[in-house]
This record gives sequence, C-alpha cells and structure tokens, in this order.
Amino acid sequence: MSASRVGRAALKAGKTPISGKGIKKPIDSPGKPLPKRANPHLTNLHSNPPTPTHKMSPRTLTIFGVGALGISTYCGFLYASYRREVAQSQTLSVPEDVSDRYNHTARTFDADVALSEKLMRLGAKRRDLVRRARGDVLEVSCGTGRNLEYYELGAEKARGCRSVTFVDLSPQMVEITREKFRKLFPGFGNVAFRAEDAHAVTTGPPTPAGGAARGCYDTVVQTMGVCSMPDPVGALRHLGSITEPQRGRILLLEHGRSYYDWLNRVLDNLAPAHADRHGCWWNRDIGAIVRESGLEVVEERRWHFGTTWEYVLRPRR
Repeated sequence: MSASRVGRAALKAGKTPISGKGIKKPIDSPGKPLPKRANPHLTNLHSNPPTPTHKMSPRTLTIFGVGALGISTYCGFLYASYRREVAQSQTLSVPEDVSDRYNHTARTFDADVALSEKLMRLGAKRRDLVRRARGDVLEVSCGTGRNLEYYELGAEKARGCRSVTFVDLSPQMVEITREKFRKLFPGFGNVAFRAEDAHAVTTGPPTPAGGAARGCYDTVVQTMGVCSMPDPVGALRHLGSITEPQRGRILLLEHGRSYYDWLNRVLDNLAPAHADRHGCWWNRDIGAIVRESGLEVVEERRWHFGTTWEYVLRPRR
C-alpha cells in the first residue's frame, strides 16, 4: 500500500499515521474541520466585512424635502413683506408726535401686544421693575394699565406705596386703567388718574383727607413710553425735577435701538410705518436720551439683542 493511501486510511480511522513524505500531520481535535486556505492571489481581503450603509427612507426624504420647501417659502414671504413695508414706509410723512394713535387703538391695545410681550417675557420684567416702587408713586405713560397687577397695594400687600398717580396723554387709555384698577384694588383710595402730558405734571401726589400736601414723588415708573413722546429728553428732565432728590428713583423699561447695525437698519427702514400704525418710534436711542436728560444712572440692563432697555435713574446731585 502506498504512503498516501496509508495516510488517508489513518485519517479516516482517527489514528496518527506514520510520519513521512506526503503524509499529512495528525489532527489535534478529531472532528474539527480543516481551516480553509486563503487564495494567495487575493491580497485585498479584510478580516471584518464592511459595514453596510443605511440609506434614508423615501418617507424621511419626503418629510425633509417638504420641510425645507416650507421654510424657504416662509422666508421668501417674510422678505417680500419686508421689502413691501420698506417701500411703503419711505413714502409716508409721519410727524414726530404720534401719540394721538393711541386714542384709536386703546380698546384693542392689550390684544395687539399680548403675544409679543409673552414671547419676550416682558411681563416678568414689568413685575420686577414695578415691585421696586415705594412711597408716593407716579406712573407716566400708563397706557391701558399693563403694570397694574404687579403693584402691591392695600393693607394685605403693604410694601410702602402710600399713593399712586397714573398719567397718560390718551384719555381713553386712562379710563381703561381706571376700570382695571377699581377691579384689582377696590379698597385702595389714595389714587389719581390724569389725562395729561408728562411735561405738565406739577401737582403732587394725592393725599388722604386732611393730610399734608407733598411736592415730589418718591418713585416714577415709565414702561414703553419714551418711544411715543414728542420730546423724550425734556420729559425725562422734567420728571427728574419732580422726583425726591435724595432717595427718589425713576424706573424705566423701554424699547429702542439694538447692539447690532443690521438690526438697527431694519428698525430704521420700518420705523415710519410702525409709528404711523402703532404710535411708537421703535428706533430711538434710549441710552442717548437718558444721557441728554442729565439724570444719573444707578442701574442699566439690556435684553433682546439690546432692543429692550431697563434703567434705574435718580436726579443728579
């Protein structure tokens, strides 16, 4: 029997064949298959198979495409509306004094500004500012009384506010403020409502029956009013003259120019149309107005790309 036949016979029987030329080596683990020999001519084989790539499903592609189309269409609509508003704004001849617009928008004013103020969280900023009021309080440009709910008046909420005087150029808005106040604070009587210009405020705070008259206010509050004043510098200067000179404070929350030139260009381009429609010049430089008024800055803060300004001021000593 040849050597090759002997080797094959031994493999089948599980025995170790006699070593020799042409005879295979013994198998260590009976029953284990022989490893396959790699083709030496294939040099680009990898030990691990390539990870299959997952393609985006047709449904996902459709949703993504529709979303991108919707966003681009909306951006195009905004840009077209902006260009149309700019073109109309440039043709308007709007006077500096636009305060009379509030007589026509008084009844719808709260609904008109509710959404924008909620998105900008102006309610919290109004609250934090108004709750700093103390003593005899004068609120200028009171509007429709959007600050009323933040005053803490009455015996059960005593925070040191002896009296409150509300002033606005619009008689319609003053009347709305009066109605709201009576519902919120039915037992508080040391209050006054006046439809007059901030420059004309000379009468001191209201006093209880038989009380001594006081000539100055301890706190002056104004929120979103500088934008509608025909002479904001003169108005602030006058408010400083009727504020208690030692411990008195003037609290402002206003909107105006931004930190950024590109946003200021947008405000400037749309300012005439916005003022004509809403009675507000939203591109005024509040910082420059405060500096020109001569009042002393105690605190200053800004939000919303710098367009919302908060000031705590006092008469310069």
